[in-house]
Amino acid sequence: MLLTRSCVTAVVAAGLFGVAGTAVAAPTVSRFDDGSFEYPAVAAGTFRTLGAGAATGPWKVTSGAVDLIGAGYWQAAEGDQSVDLNATVPGAVAQTFTTTPGTAYTVTYSLAGNPDAVSPVKTGRALVDGQNFQGFSFDTTGRTLTDMGYVTRRFTFVANNPTTTLGFASTTPNSARGPVIDDVRVHSCCSDSCCR
Repeated sequence: MLLTRSCVTAVVAAGLFGVAGTAVAAPTVSRFDDGSFEYPAVAAGTFRTLGAGAATGPWKVTSGAVDLIGAGYWQAAEGDQSVDLNATVPGAVAQTFTTTPGTAYTVTYSLAGNPDAVSPVKTGRALVDGQNFQGFSFDTTGRTLTDMGYVTRRFTFVANNPTTTLGFASTTPNSARGPVIDDVRVHSCCSDSCCR
């Protein structure tokens, strides 16, 4: 993504909220990091299931369970790894970053869905401070492990606090295969042109 000089990468710190807005302890991080879910590295061609409270780099699983997908298991949007928001149950991940109250921030992310499922439509939501900010849906019909069909989603929010928690949660029920998230980026907007 090409950025104008009016946009700078958001700097980050701590304090997570779960999907329902309940406070959850979080490790402090120095900046928004690992938007492509590269840490920890998962063995090639496999995945690792992470339950609530587990961490994947600076992201924390805030509810349910997710699958961290290793290189070569399926096509990643960026880097080698991605996250399936449904493991044994629908799950959610979140990361907290430092924000300046009153400043607008733009979030972009790549969305796909696990194609190995009977029900093709995967749904979820992007969360800001535990509140539903953007719903999303992805139809996996015709998609394969080597052609995931990622689409870029984007939204802008205005920070209310010195830290903000960005999260992604599945709303796909009764499935061990859900929406797939990768290549998450957060940029602050110093002018209106950045947020268009």
